[in-house]
Amino acid sequence: MGSQSAFFILISLERGFTDMRKIECIIKPFKLDDVKAALCDLGISGMTVSEVRGFGRQKGHTELYRGAEYQIDFIPKVKLELVVPADQVDEVVAAVQREACTGRIGDGKIFVKPVEKAIRIRTGETGIDSL
Repeated sequence: MGSQSAFFILISLERGFTDMRKIECIIKPFKLDDVKAALCDLGISGMTVSEVRGFGRQKGHTELYRGAEYQIDFIPKVKLELVVPADQVDEVVAAVQREACTGRIGDGKIFVKPVEKAIRIRTGETGIDSL
């Protein structure tokens, strides 16, 4: 291990970084059940799901209602948030990507961020034990 790697590990431990990652996924609503089933198969025991609205390259669309056209600027999506041990990130990301993909514009995005600390409120457990 090089001196730069050892330095980074030492600094990371001093600052309290853990081996956990938060994965945020923005997907099409009708793909939620497929993604959830795939994550459950991987042993993921919890996640937060929110109904959100937004746009990217999809840009929205025009709809006709009672003879009048109106612009839909924000597209309904679902946001999944889960925290997993760092060694599970690749398989979780692959499962979400596989199950959420339709091959059409607007399939969504996946974001992975480090988690510095996690605490289970009921028991006070911290780190990976809190998951």
